[in-house]
Amino acid sequence: QGMQKPVYTVHKDAEGHENKTIEGFELVQPGSMSPPEYKEAITDLVNFLAYVGEPIQLERQQIGIWVVLFLVLAFVVFYLLKKEYWKDVH
Repeated sequence: QGMQKPVYTVHKDAEGHENKTIEGFELVQPGSMSPPEYKEAITDLVNFLAYVGEPIQLERQQIGIWVVLFLVLAFVVFYLLKKEYWKDVH
């Protein structure tokens, strides 16, 4: 929130090259929202983007339960049918 700039730490590797890693951020200019307001806005944004990414997700999950139940029922019927057909062979 607000304008931030990275705070770097410089490390040397085995070959002597300097590598910069970000340790954190320093606030340059404060934002217009308080931390709870910012957290709520980001939560709303993330939830909206998740919904927009797959709006039919809830319906898909409900249909999936019925499909799995159908497959289990079909397996039981097919198993009993196989048992009936092959009972004289064994």
